[in-house]
Amino acid sequence: MNRRQFLTSTTAILVAPTWFGSASAQKAPFRIRYFPIAPGIGLHDVAPAPDGTIWFTGQGSGTLGKLDPRDGSFKTTNLGKGAAPHGVTIGPDGAPWITEGGLNAIARVDPADHKVTLFPLPEKHADANLNTGVFDRAGIYWFTGQAGIYGRLEPKSGKMKIFKAPKGVGPYGITATPKGDVWYASLAGSYIAKIDLASRNATVVQPPTPNQGARRVWSDSKSRIWVSEWNSGNVSVHDPADGSWKTWKLPGDGPHTYAVYVDDKDKVWLTDFTANAIVRFDPLNDAFDVFPSDKPGANVRQLNGKAGEVWGCESGNDRLVVIQAASPA
Repeated sequence: MNRRQFLTSTTAILVAPTWFGSASAQKAPFRIRYFPIAPGIGLHDVAPAPDGTIWFTGQGSGTLGKLDPRDGSFKTTNLGKGAAPHGVTIGPDGAPWITEGGLNAIARVDPADHKVTLFPLPEKHADANLNTGVFDRAGIYWFTGQAGIYGRLEPKSGKMKIFKAPKGVGPYGITATPKGDVWYASLAGSYIAKIDLASRNATVVQPPTPNQGARRVWSDSKSRIWVSEWNSGNVSVHDPADGSWKTWKLPGDGPHTYAVYVDDKDKVWLTDFTANAIVRFDPLNDAFDVFPSDKPGANVRQLNGKAGEVWGCESGNDRLVVIQAASPA
């Protein structure tokens, strides 16, 4: 197993975000920090761990990385020849679990010794184009593949089952709600779907904007499903309790909404490729705060976080970014 450790310099910037919306928009200063990683590593997704470290996938280098934000040092683990990891999430066992597209497998990396365990998909589902995964309350790992599948893995037994997605190709982002439900988004299909955990069937729910390109999804504390819409440049929310939808266009010209993450205060964080920015949305007052990157072509493909912090991978700049509230929000 190839491990490398680097000590990197970090940059901290105190900013008051550009804001759009009502006069009550959040104007408190935030601190933005950047953590350069190895050039060419191909950063994609990120997952904060309970111990304060940050795991990230290196899609271009076939690696999983682990950052120590205290000093900017990091280690990478080679996932195998031909690896191209996409998503990463922390499991109930405290280990990072990866949708490993290059090897067409789900990967687990032991956080102690960095041993890699692979759970290959059946041969008949080769080239599934694995994307993202999430654990339900029973500890089952659910995942998506853009080739038109979703699946479940029982971590203890290694038993895996693959299902064909409604409408074929497109399954991308996935989330679990506080109520225990699992939902995914279909980028090519422009829909979201709820997976029945008993029957394992997926029921399509159509957003109100046609051909919107639902890319990623995240649940808030009320089990509402927030959707980043790549084609439309919208952020939308679906409430399964009453079937309702609400939709907002991101500020600026021609936005392309990629990532979505809902923090512990139910504020919604998004990334906009057109604006080269991370965007914070407050549903209570319909207000947007915009945090442009200090370098062009950031292309933040995923957001994740913990209390008081939002993390992303600048795939275009091979560095991690974290936004922290400089004072209570």
